[in-house]
Amino acid sequence: MNTITIRNFKNLAIKELQGISLSPELDVQVLLSHALKYDKTQLLLFAENHIPDDKLDWLNNAISLRKTGLPVAYITGVKEFYGYDFFVTPDVLIPKPDTEVLVERAMELIIEAARPLRILDMCTGSGCIGLSVIKTLYALEKLPVENLPQMTMVDISEPALAIAKKNAAALLPDSEILQKITFIQSDLFEKVDGEFDFILTNPPYVPSSMVDELLKDGRNEPRLALDGDVDGTSLIKKLITQSCKHLAQNGTILMETGEYNAQTTADFAQTAGFATEIHRDLEGQMRVVEMRLSGQARQ
Repeated sequence: MNTITIRNFKNLAIKELQGISLSPELDVQVLLSHALKYDKTQLLLFAENHIPDDKLDWLNNAISLRKTGLPVAYITGVKEFYGYDFFVTPDVLIPKPDTEVLVERAMELIIEAARPLRILDMCTGSGCIGLSVIKTLYALEKLPVENLPQMTMVDISEPALAIAKKNAAALLPDSEILQKITFIQSDLFEKVDGEFDFILTNPPYVPSSMVDELLKDGRNEPRLALDGDVDGTSLIKKLITQSCKHLAQNGTILMETGEYNAQTTADFAQTAGFATEIHRDLEGQMRVVEMRLSGQARQ
């Protein structure tokens, strides 16, 4: 048996990741917690415990992978979002805290409506947006089961949809709730029928040149889920235009964008007949564009 303690490993691993990771201490803590099934407090309490050989092998490999630039979430296969653990692979974007602003606003509007709704989660990826909404409504008993929304989750990527389905099964073990979710593999609305009260979406919105820079560090996130063409708004504009035929009366889109193209998105939506409002994230950056379609524009 080796003589490496949790404290020894932590100190050495942090040194190895300095200059590579922006948060080496946090990275090592997450990897240790994942491998040993300890929370932050337990890692401190048991800092002098020796790490079992099999766990040490995994941890050493994890640090090697992290040094290549691979995100911690892809190494552990899990990422926390909105208080829930989501399975992730390089087939899906890693859920980011900024996106929680969209979930919060969606929750407000859904609870305010106080009736059964039809919701579309477009470009769903891991499913973190739609599943966080329906899980929270159910877990906090914000709505009775019969009033929970019907959720349609769409992505162009079949591997991404497989991850979303896995997350749905893990987060919503109640079959009655799962029956309210439909998964569709589609290029935007190509295979989507019907109308929706809300469209929640985090589409590719990063300009191509910025994607190249983002992926240089080996993070391995899917280009398909990031690249929004030259200025980042190509897919955004297509989605807004196509959505007019799929939104119910006074239907609303909640769309995550970059701070660099949120205003452009809002301006385009206004020309298409939407009333718009921009919501900022926790860092004060423009992050979510809310677009409500008027009945006249819908015609």
